[in-house]
Order: sequence, then structure tokens, then C-alpha cells
Amino acid sequence: MAAKIKKGDKVVVLTGRDKGRSGEVVQVMPREERALVRGVNMVKRHQRQTMNQEGGIISKEAPLHLSNLAVADPKDGKPTRVGFKVLDDGRKVRFAKRSGDLIDG
Repeated sequence: MAAKIKKGDKVVVLTGRDKGRSGEVVQVMPREERALVRGVNMVKRHQRQTMNQEGGIISKEAPLHLSNLAVADPKDGKPTRVGFKVLDDGRKVRFAKRSGDLIDG
């Protein structure tokens, strides 16, 4: 199945602690059905000191389930569903069902 959410997409969180917040997708993990979103779902991590990095409590993003994310509409930034269509030149592209605008195109 084609991916509706890809790396670099602007997404909106639909449910949970960070509901309504938006950010850019940093990494998608299709097998776990999860994604990392920059600046969203931050957790504190106790990090041991190593030769390369300093120890202490650091903040980092935790993965979110894909069902809790929606692509932000290119026009107004509100959550939208994603559809697929084939253009005249044969390319398959994603479009926002809310406004009809192309997402990657």
C-alpha cells in the first residue's frame, strides 16, 4: 500500500497529549506503523555519559502511531485526508481531499 505520510510532510496530531500541535515528520517506521515528528511528543531520557557524548537528562521525540497523525492541508494547515491520483504525464501523486491541492507535486 502506498504511504500516506512520508518523511518531510507537515502533519497535525489528532489525539493524545499533544493534540492540535503540528510539526515535520523526521522519520517513518512503516513496520511499527509509527513516525517521529519534530518537536512533538517530547520525553525526558536519562542518558549515560560516553566518550562521544555528555550524560544527563535530555529531551527527545518519541514515536507516534500513524493513526494519530494527519497531513496538514497545504492551503490552511488544518488536518486533511490524503488521496491518490495519476496525472496526465503518468506520475502518481498525493492530494489533500480537503482542498484538492497536490501534496507532493
